[in-house]
Amino acid sequence: MHDRPTATELLTDIADLLTDEVLPALEGGVQHHVRVAANLCRIVERELRLGPALADEEERLLRELLPDAPPTDGIPALHTRLIDAIRAGSIDDEQCRQALLEITRGKLAVVKPGYDAFDFAGEGMTA
Repeated sequence: MHDRPTATELLTDIADLLTDEVLPALEGGVQHHVRVAANLCRIVERELRLGPALADEEERLLRELLPDAPPTDGIPALHTRLIDAIRAGSIDDEQCRQALLEITRGKLAVVKPGYDAFDFAGEGMTA
């Protein structure tokens, strides 16, 4: 384990520095580039912080859909098996839909927080 500041703390500090101090001193297209860089820092920070738990949950959901998948299969292999099962029509559509929605919500929590609360059934944001 590394001492503080952690990688997530460093990325947060870099994003804050870019947004709070560098961005106001710039104009035009360079401002956009700085906003993008700050946003990328925040995405990487969230991926480091949330990624392991989200990957575990994704694997759990995929294994529920594919109970016969070998335990050695990782997420990429499970994706391939799921695609094959969908094409073969051998998977429960509603269970698959719900699992894929939850996986997508996890990905959105990393790349676009707030959008993970979208209510796909009601076409709006959930509470």
